[in-house]
Amino acid sequence: MIDLIQLGARPKAGSPFVAFRYREVGGDVLLTNMLGDWVFVSKGEFDAMARGEVGDGSPLYNRLVERNFVRAKVDVDEAAARLARKKRFLNYGPNLHAMVVTLRCNESCVYCHAARAEMDQVETDMTPEIAEKAVDLALQTTSPFVTIEFQGGEPLVNFPVVKHIIEYATARNRAYGKALEFTMVSNLALMDEDKLRYLLDHKVQICTSIDGPEHLHNKQRVLAGGNAYQESVKWIRRINEEYERLGLDPILYHVEALLTTTRALLPYPKQVVDTYVDLGCRAIFIRPVDPFGWAEKTSKAIEYPRSSYTDFYREATDYILDLNKKGVQVLERYAAIFLTKIIGDDDPNFLDVRSPGGAGIGQVAYSYDGRIFTSDEGRMLYATGDRFFQIGDVRTSTYRQLMTHETVRSLSLASNLLAQPDCVNCTYNPYCGIVPEHAYRTQGSIFGRMRENQLCEVHKSIQDYLFGLLRQNDPSTIDVLRRWTTVRERTHFVQQSAAS
Repeated sequence: MIDLIQLGARPKAGSPFVAFRYREVGGDVLLTNMLGDWVFVSKGEFDAMARGEVGDGSPLYNRLVERNFVRAKVDVDEAAARLARKKRFLNYGPNLHAMVVTLRCNESCVYCHAARAEMDQVETDMTPEIAEKAVDLALQTTSPFVTIEFQGGEPLVNFPVVKHIIEYATARNRAYGKALEFTMVSNLALMDEDKLRYLLDHKVQICTSIDGPEHLHNKQRVLAGGNAYQESVKWIRRINEEYERLGLDPILYHVEALLTTTRALLPYPKQVVDTYVDLGCRAIFIRPVDPFGWAEKTSKAIEYPRSSYTDFYREATDYILDLNKKGVQVLERYAAIFLTKIIGDDDPNFLDVRSPGGAGIGQVAYSYDGRIFTSDEGRMLYATGDRFFQIGDVRTSTYRQLMTHETVRSLSLASNLLAQPDCVNCTYNPYCGIVPEHAYRTQGSIFGRMRENQLCEVHKSIQDYLFGLLRQNDPSTIDVLRRWTTVRERTHFVQQSAAS
């Protein structure tokens, strides 16, 4: 960060500029304003701005006018409309409803944070009665779009309840008229043709995990008596074939696969990317390790300094960019989220990177036993004995009680970047977001200390990288980055239902 005094600059009273934040990137100064507009200026130009020496009509003045940095030239009505559009997610209640249909799982992952149970622990299966009560609450949201996401454990273990939720929610939705979507997070090892046919017929979007090449994936995700990688790959290819058979565009419709970056993966950024590309995946979400569940117990083996993650991320994303320039269409999901805000002038409503965050007001998690949490991370913390993020129970709670719960209100405040001491002055404030559960777990407070927060370090490093690319302004790179901001078409998965 540049200091005005270090530059010999003294702000002049009556400055014509709007309030802005600033940060040094690549030797220049990046300015951002509350609208999310941004511009690079040289250190000399920045010094001139601080001294009040930017003349009306000068090249720098005109650049600042174009980017809404000159107060008298800002169209206030247009600015208000832009902000309202970007924050439109605040007009509605939670759209993501995660249903943990079982804790049982047939794989053991070194970073598992889902409170996994052994396969014979059938008492950790959600019952049809609890499932129905969860659906009844979910459909009461004021959001016109509802995503029910099946989680575990491994949701295919309790497939009868998955089917019951799909059929019950579809029938109940006739009274609500929501745009309804089902997604499933699965390791795919228990998939078979009958299950796949049902999921395809009911338009369930499927997501899995691929942690790089086979030897790395199997090291991190152990399938007893089997090969976790080969099972995942077999069904990824099979599902993608079915999408193509249905006439769906493979660029838009494919199995989503997530990556958890552990220490073992750090030397192999290109190999990880190649694995995804070879599988026909069009997106790679390069996520760091989360500090929940088993990740705490195995941290000595899987954790690393976040600077190492930054190096891995940059090398992998550089390689992805090179592939795109050679005609391979694949994107990095973290970059796409930030770029949609930075150059797409919109907010994709990714719940972990928005302000206020999604805990409680954007998502709700329903445990197998009926307990309700502000998020899946909150449920994970409950599994370690901390009840802070439990906000109700499907058997006794009303929708209104959930939404007005003191924990939900506290998390909304804690994840509002304009109320965070560090975030309020951060250059990346217009594009970023924080996860209070992460801060609570690692720093003991939902407010946290962002300058010491690992997730903040990750977000800043990614945005430093992206703005570094934008500063270089290479036409072929900018073309790829703009393509990544395109909102993914998924109407095939959305089930419209007219209210009766």
